[in-house]
Amino acid sequence: MTRDDSRQRTMRYRSGEQARSNSQAEQSAYEAARERRLEAQPLWIDQQIRSAMERGEFDDLPYAGKPLPDRLLRDDPDWWVKQLIEREQVSGVLPPALQLRKDDEALDELLDTISSERRVREEIASFNARVIEARRQLLGGPPVVTLLRDVEAEVAGWRERAETRRIAAQRRDHAASTPPRRRRWLRRS
Repeated sequence: MTRDDSRQRTMRYRSGEQARSNSQAEQSAYEAARERRLEAQPLWIDQQIRSAMERGEFDDLPYAGKPLPDRLLRDDPDWWVKQLIEREQVSGVLPPALQLRKDDEALDELLDTISSERRVREEIASFNARVIEARRQLLGGPPVVTLLRDVEAEVAGWRERAETRRIAAQRRDHAASTPPRRRRWLRRS
């Protein structure tokens, strides 16, 4: 090993120490800046809140001056989904099997609002198609136990209910159009 080699190694060693000291200085400067940011952050947040209050952004908040409801204070990981569903009045977000059960219960009432036999048949066919499609899919969740509707039987039931409504409406109209009979009371003196 020559003397020049030892000098070069010494210079490399000293330059490494200098680089380490530079990186330590940069690190301490970074830490100092971080501390200043952390100290100033609450002041900045307070200033943002004050300016929002001046603009009136907190004037029409729900539950202003009232206690928060229990459902908002529970430890429910899906609280935001439930609140969104309630606020936006979202419906129809059920698994297909449950939605079909719900639709099956309401189908007769829906059919009674329809005035055309052709539309009744189309609605029943659409319901049956949804039941068949739900049975084909293997998405998990509750099983599809909703039965298919017989189109002819449903149309016959729809006709009977329509006839019953028509007769009831005629009776109401007849009762409303005829004046009540006057009773004669005999007076005996």
